Amino acid sequence: MSVLVWIEQNNSGPIGNSFEVLGKAREVAGALGTQTAAVVIGNKDVNAEAVRGYGADVVMTVTSPLLANYRLSGYVAALRKAVDAAGATVVLMAATVRGREVAAVLASELEAGYAPDAVDLRVEGGKLVAVRSVYSNNILADVTFNSPVQVVSVRPRSFPMPEAGAASGEVKVVDAGLSEGDIKEQVVEVKSTDSGEISLTDASIIVSGGRGVSNDPAKGFELVAQLASVLGAAVGASRAAVDAGYIPYKHQVGQTGKTVKPDLYIAAGISGAIQHLAGMGGSKLIVAVNKDAEAPIFEKANYGIVGDLYQVLPALSAEFKKRLGK
Repeated sequence: MSVLVWIEQNNSGPIGNSFEVLGKAREVAGALGTQTAAVVIGNKDVNAEAVRGYGADVVMTVTSPLLANYRLSGYVAALRKAVDAAGATVVLMAATVRGREVAAVLASELEAGYAPDAVDLRVEGGKLVAVRSVYSNNILADVTFNSPVQVVSVRPRSFPMPEAGAASGEVKVVDAGLSEGDIKEQVVEVKSTDSGEISLTDASIIVSGGRGVSNDPAKGFELVAQLASVLGAAVGASRAAVDAGYIPYKHQVGQTGKTVKPDLYIAAGISGAIQHLAGMGGSKLIVAVNKDAEAPIFEKANYGIVGDLYQVLPALSAEFKKRLGK
């Protein structure tokens, strides 16, 4: 019996969201009276040592040349091997794009209960309870399980990033036992769109622009990007701005875009449609800039500035530069 966490990796190594989940997994495992296991999946170069310092009792590696590129069926098969090897009754992972689909398919194959996009985890009566945010973050719903195995994907930034300590825990090699015929998908070509920007799901600060930039979209999002640069923030956008072609979809925050939970969210020229609030309503501090004093975003914001973003954003950038010594 154990609590197993999939440590997702990209070209730069393990992603921080996975360590957030691992930190919480240790609490859950302690409450259940069991151990914490972590698994890294990939080719022979997976970095188990980078995981050992985050407190897993066992770090498992499932490696094969066939796992060098992410392919859904291959990674699910590898994760099933880890579940069996760890005797896992709880399987957790970050609710990234990959994490969501891996968790859903894994739960289906294991006939396990599945709670997607959880924002909290606790143990009651010796059983796992997953908490989900529904109805645009207006209601928290408890999800309980009847199945022997429970699978949960966890919304990024739901838990604090644990501090790495001295490397500990056993490293265990698990045989992938895969052949090319076991994997349904083929990777024809890999193209990276990584431009060095801060990821929305990882960002502690996000500056977003909306329909309010319509008078001069290029200039408006230039001002959004300038403020984001000063703050070390990610650039976001509302669906209206994306649909209008002002900025690519990868920046969209909302029900049909990214769900984010930064420490600070600055919404510039965003009215506050329910779909957008569903994606950023969990932000710790919301600052709204809008020239319409009746805009719904002000009902959700902790601080509001009624004014033209073309004047307010440069003023904010200048003041933050002064305060931050930039």
